[in-house]
Amino acid sequence: MIGDYQQMVEAGTLLDDPAQRAVMAEFDRIAAGLAAPVKSGWFAKKPDPVRGLYLWGGVGRGKSMLMDMFADGLNVPSRRVHFHAFMQEIHAAMHAARQTGVQDAIAPVAQAIAADVRVLAFDEMQITDITDAMIVGRLFEQLFEAGVTVVTTSNRVPDDLYKDGLNRQLFLPFIDLLKQRMVVHELVSPTDYRQDRLAGSPVYFTPIGAEARASVAAIWDDLAGGNTPLTLKVKGREVVLPAYRNGVARSSFNRLCGQALGAADYLAVAEAVRVLILEEIPQLGRSNFNEAKRFVTLVDALYEARVRLIASAAAAPELLYVEGEGTFEFERTASRLREMQSEGWGA
Repeated sequence: MIGDYQQMVEAGTLLDDPAQRAVMAEFDRIAAGLAAPVKSGWFAKKPDPVRGLYLWGGVGRGKSMLMDMFADGLNVPSRRVHFHAFMQEIHAAMHAARQTGVQDAIAPVAQAIAADVRVLAFDEMQITDITDAMIVGRLFEQLFEAGVTVVTTSNRVPDDLYKDGLNRQLFLPFIDLLKQRMVVHELVSPTDYRQDRLAGSPVYFTPIGAEARASVAAIWDDLAGGNTPLTLKVKGREVVLPAYRNGVARSSFNRLCGQALGAADYLAVAEAVRVLILEEIPQLGRSNFNEAKRFVTLVDALYEARVRLIASAAAAPELLYVEGEGTFEFERTASRLREMQSEGWGA
């Protein structure tokens, strides 16, 4: 992997970053361990998993990019998936397993995963849901015992996972398991490449039209690309972000604010993404009062979580909501929208 990184630096597609170079040895260690011959035959035991990697650090430091390079270079069965999406699949698989009458729904799910892959590469591990918190410990224990190597990125040090969560003491053994089975490495880079790529560029486009759509599409292609949906489970509901990659999500105003979503849903969105591209915010007023209220709640959640917002809208923030009940209250939202456009905001 270090060779591929050097080639990209020499080609000018990457800036040489000592912090990124420092983690290369861990990725190469894992790749070498996975490449070692595996004994086969009736009496061959399942190989011990190669010790994985928990790579954490601030947003925009290149964690997802490094994970992509690692996953793309693997020659063993592997899967690269966002942690939220993976947990949604686990819930669905456990539900299906329970229909068969098994006592322990986690066991067949873990066995099925281990039969398909030797490496699970997760992006953005974070635990915010108590159901997930109660599942991951036993699931990962069985995956490790089955020989699966886990590599993950996160914005948080392991000790801060599920911080202040309900019954967190029951979750602490999972944190110990991560430290035992994975090398914990902080990516200490002073550069936020995501912010740098947006530096000096507008992030709020008005009016809505072909030019605004093209500008937003160009930012999406530069920051993320791809169209993998991200489904968040919130109190039994599903909140779907139709396009997601590397912490960047893209959605229309109607999908997020035209449905009966509430504060808990928007807090989950703000927790899951670091950049939200929100397209085609309409003129707001009496005719779409409920949508406007949801938009205010969404902006508040993004603002408090320091999520970068890129938007296309029918009008400038101060002119989005100019008539009807709620105009006074919207002044705070307009102010926040202005502040969120400032260079360096969200760092």
